[in-house]
Amino acid sequence: MPMLNDPSAKYRPFPKIDLPNRQWPTRTITAPPRWLSTDLRDGNQSIIDPMDAAKKKRFFDLLIEIGVKEIEVGFPSAGATEFDFISGLVKSDRIPDDVMVQVLTQSREDLIRTSFESLTGANSAIVHLYNAVSPAWRQIVFNMDKKQVREIAVNGAKIMRDEAAKRPDTDWHFQYSPETFSTAEIDFSLEVCEAVMDVLQPTADHPIIFNLPATVEASTPNIYADQIEYFGTNLPRREAAIISLHTHNDRGTGIAAAELGLMAGADRVEGCLFGNGERTGNCCLVTMALNMYTQGIDPLLDFSDIDRVIETVEYCNELPVHQRHPYGGELVFTAFSGSHQDAIKKGFTANDAQNDELWRVPYLPIDPADLGRDYEAVIRVNSQSGKGGFAWILEQGQGLKLPKKLQADFAPFVQRTADNLGRELEAEDIWQVFRQAYHVQTPSKHFQLVEYEESRTADGVRLFAGTIEVQGKAQSVTGRGNGLISSVIATLRDGFGLELEVSDYSEHSLSKGSLAQAAAYVQCQTEDGRTVWGVGIDEDVSTASVRAVISAANSAIES
Repeated sequence: MPMLNDPSAKYRPFPKIDLPNRQWPTRTITAPPRWLSTDLRDGNQSIIDPMDAAKKKRFFDLLIEIGVKEIEVGFPSAGATEFDFISGLVKSDRIPDDVMVQVLTQSREDLIRTSFESLTGANSAIVHLYNAVSPAWRQIVFNMDKKQVREIAVNGAKIMRDEAAKRPDTDWHFQYSPETFSTAEIDFSLEVCEAVMDVLQPTADHPIIFNLPATVEASTPNIYADQIEYFGTNLPRREAAIISLHTHNDRGTGIAAAELGLMAGADRVEGCLFGNGERTGNCCLVTMALNMYTQGIDPLLDFSDIDRVIETVEYCNELPVHQRHPYGGELVFTAFSGSHQDAIKKGFTANDAQNDELWRVPYLPIDPADLGRDYEAVIRVNSQSGKGGFAWILEQGQGLKLPKKLQADFAPFVQRTADNLGRELEAEDIWQVFRQAYHVQTPSKHFQLVEYEESRTADGVRLFAGTIEVQGKAQSVTGRGNGLISSVIATLRDGFGLELEVSDYSEHSLSKGSLAQAAAYVQCQTEDGRTVWGVGIDEDVSTASVRAVISAANSAIES
């Protein structure tokens, strides 16, 4: 069936919230929220093959390691596998003292009792009660009126209260979710939550958690933020409640909704690592935490080895983390475009030169090194790349800092190679092409420096005397000039009839220490007006400059 020409015949815009004095648009996030991972519950129920106990334990250990302090570990009434895993965490003393596990239950007496039983012996725990409150669920799924729906929540709260009282050795915390909050009448959600508070009697020292889920994301994030601010402003005894956000990503803005929800007064965020979850997924805790990090806020979650986090998540979920996933994807710190590569290269150079503590590199909102990534994959070369790309790779891999004009001269070699191979070029590909193009550390069929000596006459003239192989045959040569390079140029002219004129020269050290090498670059004009480049590398800077001139001579003959 084709898309409708007039979708308004079938769909309606989401209604606005009457909040004329909204405050959240003027606020900023200045501190991290309480984080709850629901990877082992919401995330687990959304994958094709749910995790077995071994995978769930591995995932649980990962969450502990990165610093998550509240973990929804499952739905104990769903079956023996879930129950045994949760009770096993408690009995094996696997839960650190500063971590609270959470279990989910529908508002049914038998399910609530089973949930408490699974946590018997825990030092502290959260029991999460929910029932749907929106009109579609009331009318279509349950065929109930508002009073009946509210009673479901109240009865569930009473059972929670009584079951907790039977187990005084555990520090019990209660969470209630008016499920489908995002599509419910907000005043009815408030009414139900207030009724639950009346039963559980939370205090500022021991607050209730109200989870306000965008069970299905049905509006723009600003409307969700309005809902959160309206709820928090109108909730009696707000000081005795923690407002928690559980956003889904049906419209692709689950993270934005959670961020605006925090600005609107929420205290806690629920989600999954890399956004796994039903349909299009939950709020991605990695992205949201690192968004804060890039704004100078410590999220209190540690992703300094993000590749190992990805490895565990992919193994346990049997789902790949997309190559373009924010912060974690394989390609998110990679530039193929020439203009992007040039900007990034200049950014790194400026950062190093200025020794600036503030991170300011174009196209990179975060330093990959903070996440355990090296810089090798930041710039990669294919047929779409420009001069900055291969220049960066040669600098990172070989220490070469190519002059701009040499970059332009080398670019066609790289382009032809990329086109011929039809794939991305590896660093070794580029290095081999560079060596062949400029006869660097590789035999040449024309001129090859064997040895030389340099001396100076009484009147200051520099003398070059050496042996150069020409097509495999050694030949003794000499030349005179004002300096070493000019004497080598004279040698080529007098010995081989090759006229070259130097138009540019530069050199730099490749590394530090006693084994330091130098690189020399020389640009020359031939007798017929062509421009050729030569490159020389040697432990001795003078020898590097000689090799650069010989390299230019080879380029002149081959071009």
